[in-house]
Amino acid sequence: MGIPIYKRILLKISGESFSQEKQHIIDPVATAFVSSEIKSAKDLGVEVAVVVGGGNLIRGQMVHPGVIDRVSADYMGMLATIINSLALQDTLESIGISTRLLSAIHIEPLTEPYIKREALRHLKKGKVIILAGGTANPYFTTDTTAALRAIEIQADVMLKGTKVDGVYDDDPNKNPSAKMFQNLSYMEVLSRKLKVMDLTAISLCMENQLPLIVFNLFRKGNLKKLLTGEKIGTRVEG
Repeated sequence: MGIPIYKRILLKISGESFSQEKQHIIDPVATAFVSSEIKSAKDLGVEVAVVVGGGNLIRGQMVHPGVIDRVSADYMGMLATIINSLALQDTLESIGISTRLLSAIHIEPLTEPYIKREALRHLKKGKVIILAGGTANPYFTTDTTAALRAIEIQADVMLKGTKVDGVYDDDPNKNPSAKMFQNLSYMEVLSRKLKVMDLTAISLCMENQLPLIVFNLFRKGNLKKLLTGEKIGTRVEG
């Protein structure tokens, strides 16, 4: 089975992880795949927290200015993360994984309010915690939410699951000669203006010495390989 090198992780997954290519919906097949990868981490005995994006449904930045206010649009995006989180929760529980859905925007019939002590209690009981609702503040991305929550729960590492193998010096979908980095410092990310996460998230990670690994979540088995010490993706720290 392998021995995990991390005890507690925070996994950040985008809203697009729940949809097929170019389809802004929640696709059961895509959601089931993500859930199976999370189960592989739980089967190793790792404590797992998940922060989910909402970009498959709506992004605050995508709303046409002058029609819907940016603040309202960001709150719409936060609600989208709750919708995705409900889909993930049900899918995980259908394969035997006990979960708790905690949200910064609490909707009483659906979520528990995010409270750090409760989050830690659920983790120690072996439950996957799904952290929804962003930070409950506009102008902050779910990447920033992930960095903040990872620091709060004292995760050993933050894992950003993407559809590419790591961080590149150019867009690998457009430039076949793009080079993937194995290791980076946060200062290199900033100086090279690499699109890893937004500046607030990077600053939080750097200031709190939280390591980040960007990897391809959609290569089956990648998460388990990463957790058992294989060199997967791009590691950012320092």
